[in-house]
Amino acid sequence: MRIAIIIPAYNEESNIEKLLTKIEHFGKENIIVVDDGSCDRTTSIVKRFGVILLKHDVNRGKGMAHRTAFDFAVNHGYDGVITLDADGQHNPHEISNFLENTDSADILVGTRDMKLANMPVDRYLTNKVTSLVVSLIASQKVYDSQSGYRYISTEVLKRVPLVTRRFQTESEILIKAGRMGFKIGKVPISTIYKKEKSYINPFVDTCRFIGLVARSLFE
Repeated sequence: MRIAIIIPAYNEESNIEKLLTKIEHFGKENIIVVDDGSCDRTTSIVKRFGVILLKHDVNRGKGMAHRTAFDFAVNHGYDGVITLDADGQHNPHEISNFLENTDSADILVGTRDMKLANMPVDRYLTNKVTSLVVSLIASQKVYDSQSGYRYISTEVLKRVPLVTRRFQTESEILIKAGRMGFKIGKVPISTIYKKEKSYINPFVDTCRFIGLVARSLFE
């Protein structure tokens, strides 16, 4: 299978070089970085590695960064994609967890050890609630709906229409794919939290998630 590794990046000059160094053995033609309107050295660092670089002139949101890369992967004949974040909270050595299990499901969600000892309280509670809601609407069990570390088959990318633009896109694809009958599985990943600024706005992004849920109930 030909798998693209997709990395959305926004002002990640302090992390992107280390990540690309760890995954460059997968081949520069299989690594797609989407610079989502960064105003730091993210683009110049990525260019040094010679991987595929897609750029947004302004920040359009993580969901749009994913959608830009998804379109590229579909149009260039990849069989599937693996998404991971650029901020160091996903262990790139665990990409093999997904590659070894691509035949088991259409979507594989990297699933963390969901314990209060491993996660900040607010993240733990948010993830528990959103995972339950997504599971109910998708009619399939999703253990870690907030995880951006995933394998997604190209067939899912072709058939699931995405309309959201920011963090709720990761829930949108699970809900719609589940409802369409695509199988959602899981693979274990490490639980890593770094003390860096998060671009998630608890109030705004919660409202966006609620809006997604409301629309999904009437579709």
